[in-house]
Amino acid sequence: MIRPLQSADRAGWEELWQGYLRFYRSRVDPAVTDATFERLCARSDGMLGLIAVPDDGGPPVGLAHVVLHPSTWSPSRYAYLEDLYVSPADRGSGTAQALIEAVYAEADAAGADRVYWHTQEFNAPARSLYDQVAHRTSFIVYRR
Repeated sequence: MIRPLQSADRAGWEELWQGYLRFYRSRVDPAVTDATFERLCARSDGMLGLIAVPDDGGPPVGLAHVVLHPSTWSPSRYAYLEDLYVSPADRGSGTAQALIEAVYAEADAAGADRVYWHTQEFNAPARSLYDQVAHRTSFIVYRR
């Protein structure tokens, strides 16, 4: 089941969040993690969090973080899927696709014209799913 992130999900969410950061070989200051969790739960600053939980009520097995923002190219908002992660034990179970579909539903409900995201070139397993549920663009990302 996919549902909105709640304050009571902190421990399970943090385990997934840390796994996601390890996957991308990144670290985030604990204060940033705290602020991120609060904004995702409160749905503030255009951010919202979703989690995948097993039907038996066990700990969360996946997460999706979305940032809704205005666009200079549309009178409507866009939805940026900033983070998507499924625990290694649950990959291939349909959880990632269910999370993406839930993000699409949230974006539609918010009146967003577009849902977009980035991934690493080396993330072939995820990219094979993304090729099925979205269209790859020719954009290259630059960052300072």
